[in-house]
Amino acid sequence: MISSPNSDTLTHGVRIQAAAQYLAEHSDPELKQYLFVYRIIIFNEGDESARLKTRHWVIVDADGKRRDVEGPGVVGEYPDLAPGESFEYLSSCPLETPWGTMQGSYSFERPEGDDFEVEIGRFFLVPTAPSIYESEVAE
Repeated sequence: MISSPNSDTLTHGVRIQAAAQYLAEHSDPELKQYLFVYRIIIFNEGDESARLKTRHWVIVDADGKRRDVEGPGVVGEYPDLAPGESFEYLSSCPLETPWGTMQGSYSFERPEGDDFEVEIGRFFLVPTAPSIYESEVAE
């Protein structure tokens, strides 16, 4: 698990942990370009398998500008998690302001075909966030 997640949400037996880090070396404040990398860990704490189908992100910058991002899978994958399994990935988010927030949901499917939504709690994109690479995932 992420040792100090910005977000830790449990919905329908699926836990989502999220944290973000500013990438100063890939940002240019003079051009209003701020890049953040975020780490997501998905744990299936339920009694049934769950396969991720789609994602929906709500990204809000410091000026209150909202951007919705929707699409299939995550980082080109559709993790199918048996009870007790986890999946972790890194991705990035560009902003035009020095800070913002992300939150959203994943759509999952059970083996018998039932769909359900899992919440991704709000987490912060801020330059002062601790490194997301120092955290370990629990076995």
